[in-house]
Amino acid sequence: MKALFATAASALLFFFGTGLDPLPELAWLAPLPVLLLAPRVHGGVALLCAFTAYLAGSAGSWSYFWHSQSVPRPAALGILGGSALLFALAVALFRPLVRRGHGFLGALAAPALWTVALYVVSLLNPTGVVDTLMTTQADRPAVLRIAAVTGGWGVEFLVLFVPAAVAAALAPGLRARTRLVPVVALVAIAGGLVFWSAPPRPGPSTRIALVAPGQYRWAPDIATPDGQALVQSYVDQIRRLPDGVRAVVLPEATFAVDQATRPRLVESFAQVARAKNLDVVTGVIDTTADGRFNAALAVPPSGAPLEYRKWHNGNSPNLRSGTELTRFAATGLMVCMDVNFADPSSEYGEGGTGLVLVPASDEDADGWAHSRTALIRGVENGFSVAWSAARGTPMLADAQGHVLAETRTGDHPFSVVVADVPVSAGKTPYARFGDWFAWLCGLVALAGIAVAARKPSLSPVTTNAGQL
Repeated sequence: MKALFATAASALLFFFGTGLDPLPELAWLAPLPVLLLAPRVHGGVALLCAFTAYLAGSAGSWSYFWHSQSVPRPAALGILGGSALLFALAVALFRPLVRRGHGFLGALAAPALWTVALYVVSLLNPTGVVDTLMTTQADRPAVLRIAAVTGGWGVEFLVLFVPAAVAAALAPGLRARTRLVPVVALVAIAGGLVFWSAPPRPGPSTRIALVAPGQYRWAPDIATPDGQALVQSYVDQIRRLPDGVRAVVLPEATFAVDQATRPRLVESFAQVARAKNLDVVTGVIDTTADGRFNAALAVPPSGAPLEYRKWHNGNSPNLRSGTELTRFAATGLMVCMDVNFADPSSEYGEGGTGLVLVPASDEDADGWAHSRTALIRGVENGFSVAWSAARGTPMLADAQGHVLAETRTGDHPFSVVVADVPVSAGKTPYARFGDWFAWLCGLVALAGIAVAARKPSLSPVTTNAGQL
């Protein structure tokens, strides 16, 4: 009965605390019932309960992954099943360490194993990593700001460490001194979060607008009458923007152009850019002599246009990938799935870029989660984010993780978001030192595995839970 209750409680908390529309506070509680159970039951039971709880708790995302256009079904099954298995392995590492009196090491090693495994997946997966525990905290700037030092991996670790530390402190058979260490760690974390919640100092800002359609089509050809009408509708929307806007961002693949039609699109946007004194950034599928690219095209009020070519195209073999950054002033460009990976965000951060404009396209259900992935990249690397998504959540956010303005697409012919966005200055520690925390998690996980793999003492240890 204890096992059934703990599994059901964790599954319910995972269901509401994680996924595509999470309640962030519940994410901290979701692992706790299973972690409390683990030292009190057989290892096989703990493993099964943890796997079942996580898999059942992810049920809210099953339909999305199964029908996703960007995640193949075999990969979707691997993500769902692999995440549940990884949580089960973390619990399986936590259990023997706590039962042998290494409560604090257990509280560290379990989230470290989870974090370093996700880090490895992020390096190998062609679609990157989104919608993990760090994403659940994306609307909590005081927590998320830690990512400026540790990367998002610090947030990922922390959300699992807190319940692990509580479970270790309450585990049966531990000495009072051993119980005290996780408690002290939790108090230190609470104090750190209070420190990090101090409001940031205001800096220079620029007014940014996002324009996204209610009904979206992928890359209509501007040579067609429908394409020409769509160009004109965007020009009309840009003309209606309030005074003072210095850049407007349209979604990913808003138009399809080639060498013959690209000048026509550039001239249409250059005219309105001059009239409003702003930069127009739009997503295009650009067919050139070098191949076909998913790109962000920036048209300034004067001078030649700039083009950024998407680095990460996922499962789109007909598109070539770019390798270069594109900056103007302190502003950079990316496209949609690029935020699922460390690069090119880290290169922008290393170069001191203060604002990144991102044309994007989502699938309705994942709009919030994907916009927050972009927000996390900004906090990690010290730049503000303008995320203009079709079928999603257009969002403007500062480099400290505050959402300045956002909306949902689909309710109006066009969704428009305008806000004054700070242009950040200076590198974050994460931008300077990279994924040091993920590597540290790897060392902690190996230490935990080594201790857990040792043969237990031949003499039994009697505790208030019975004989171990």
